[in-house]
Amino acid sequence: MINKLLIIIGIIGMLLILLPILVNFQSPTNLSALAEEYVRGSVNDLKSPNVVTSVVVTYRGLDTLGEVTVLFLATLGVGFLLENKKNKSTQRTVSENIRTTSSFLVSLIMVLGIYIFTHGHLSPGGGFQGGVVIASGFLLLILSDLDFKISHAILRFVESISGLVYVLIGLIGLVLTIGFLNPAILPLGKYGDLFSAGAIPLIYSLIGLKVGSELTNIIATMGSDRSSESVVKEER
Repeated sequence: MINKLLIIIGIIGMLLILLPILVNFQSPTNLSALAEEYVRGSVNDLKSPNVVTSVVVTYRGLDTLGEVTVLFLATLGVGFLLENKKNKSTQRTVSENIRTTSSFLVSLIMVLGIYIFTHGHLSPGGGFQGGVVIASGFLLLILSDLDFKISHAILRFVESISGLVYVLIGLIGLVLTIGFLNPAILPLGKYGDLFSAGAIPLIYSLIGLKVGSELTNIIATMGSDRSSESVVKEER
């Protein structure tokens, strides 16, 4: 009874907090001064059509580095929690049709993931989204091919190198220019071209590799108990 009463009180409290916002909400018709500066800088200074990318990778590059660090710590936490997990003997069946179809789909998923983070400065997407897509491809491999094994050492190497280069680019930006992760350390190129926006495509590619390797490491760790499974492959 007390728990239900506290829940009701909490809901009423949240409604009272949000009510003034909902009642007085007005859709803005003009950009704020800061937003206008971001849009102008993205087009004129960074040569990037994607303003969101410009903000995430350059203007708030330190915050993005913090987000990647949080994901890295989450990976360590998952590995630690599952280190002593006891495996249970189970039985799984995977048909040959599923294995063959998955092999074809994985190649398309990987290409899509690479496309997303290499074109993040030109179109919606970026390193985080591309990395997640790549990790989903490895997840499909793990689920469809019971013989598939991925090296945790390789994943850690890719994650470490991409993170190290990411930080080095930021430090170079601090030394040579003003501002962390300033893309002007590389030629800005022509507006709208693939090789444009300075270091932004490189930074997003590094983020994509780092996020993809970290999430894949989590997936591989969670599926590591397959070694004790009783596997049945259905040949069709």
